[in-house]
Amino acid sequence: MSKRIYVGGLPFSTTEAEMNTLFATYGAVTSAKLITDRESGQSRGFGFIEMPNDAEAATAMEKLNGSDFGGRKLTINEARPMEARSSGGGDRGGRGGGGRGGDRGGYGGGNKW
Repeated sequence: MSKRIYVGGLPFSTTEAEMNTLFATYGAVTSAKLITDRESGQSRGFGFIEMPNDAEAATAMEKLNGSDFGGRKLTINEARPMEARSSGGGDRGGRGGGGRGGDRGGYGGGNKW
């Protein structure tokens, strides 16, 4: 079974090819995914590596965690499953519905002094 690895602390100039090369030192790499900002396309400084061999993945995590890469300290660990995002809650820029309370110059059912 393949192992998915979180890679944090990447320099913002890092490419997926460079991530692949870094981990390929320790074994086969199935995929390298750099996470970027949706709006700007700029790297967010982290990504994920998938390695098919658990032993090779464990060695890569052990050797690379805390190591220097491009002047930054890497944080490497086994990736956790992505949590489902809730669709409710939070004001995401919209102004929630709601009544038109208060005194609105005689409009609506607001209180009149």
